[in-house]
Amino acid sequence: MFKTAASILFCLLPLVGFCSTHQLDWQLGPFIRIDEANPILTPSSDSVFYCPLQHKNIYWEAEHTFNPGAVVREGKVYLFYRAEDDYGTSIGDHTSRLGLAVSKDGIHFERTKTPILFPNHDDQTSYEFPGGCEDPRIVETEEGTYVMTYTQWNRQLAVLAVATSNDLLHWEKRGYAFEGSSRRRWSKSGSIVCRLEGDRLIATKIQGKYWMYWGEGHIHAAVSDDLISWEYLRDEDGLPLIVLEPRERKFDSLLVEAGPPALITKDGILLLYNGKNSIKKGDSQITSQAYSAGQVLLDITDPTRTIHRSEDYFLTPERTYEMKGQYKGGTVFIQGLVHFQNKWLLYYGTADSAIGVASSP
Repeated sequence: MFKTAASILFCLLPLVGFCSTHQLDWQLGPFIRIDEANPILTPSSDSVFYCPLQHKNIYWEAEHTFNPGAVVREGKVYLFYRAEDDYGTSIGDHTSRLGLAVSKDGIHFERTKTPILFPNHDDQTSYEFPGGCEDPRIVETEEGTYVMTYTQWNRQLAVLAVATSNDLLHWEKRGYAFEGSSRRRWSKSGSIVCRLEGDRLIATKIQGKYWMYWGEGHIHAAVSDDLISWEYLRDEDGLPLIVLEPRERKFDSLLVEAGPPALITKDGILLLYNGKNSIKKGDSQITSQAYSAGQVLLDITDPTRTIHRSEDYFLTPERTYEMKGQYKGGTVFIQGLVHFQNKWLLYYGTADSAIGVASSP
């Protein structure tokens, strides 16, 4: 299905939008919110979907629309987002399905009326229902196939899964990302390492393997031959190797979680990530338990080794739509990143309720 990627001279990759400040020239940005458009996607009570498991019509995106992944195809931005129906009463108590919205300018979107990935009568039902399908991230292969990582949630265990598509409309579920492991473990947020080629983010092998950063709490690493079956790296005790961990008195003092697909740059591997603030040991200048966004640069010759890490966040909840919603602590949860019309567009969930966008020229 996937051919071996050619070896990449990462020093020659385009670096549109990187900071020019000498000490921060490895970072992407700065990112500026597009305030006149935000939030760009909000819940809709007009979308009705017949649920094959509940045997009734569901207002599948009536309550929340958030945590989007994104990809560019044929001059348009395809935004995949997590949508929650109106049957739950608290966080984690709804059923999530993945919706699709398409844009010609990356800001104004037209959405499909029905979800494109959802719990169904298939071999993944017991892992995806009643909690659903959550938090998509998408990369492209050399051949133009698309690979999505997403979370399966059955309200008992959240696990990282993979799906593939040739057209972004029809998806094949490939199941648990770490299927070769002895047991399913709590796992989220799969950020596959890729390179920028034009406006395409193409999954790229490093030393003969595809790489992925994943995890909630700590960020770990995994490798794969085919982008479908992954093996997570282990420490000397056989546990998932920790690549990035929380820091006291920082915006990421409680947990760290991988953001959009990681980018190969001239300096190394750039990973944009999410950090949650601790109540007692966090950054006192921002809201307790707020989610903010940071950046880390990893070694291209050893993708588990950190070269640089941002001392502070580059986005934190500040706007009303980022502070008020389902998640009361405030959320800027970055998950979708595209290079489109000569700029970077970063899509993020706001308070687990809506979707915002920020741009970098």
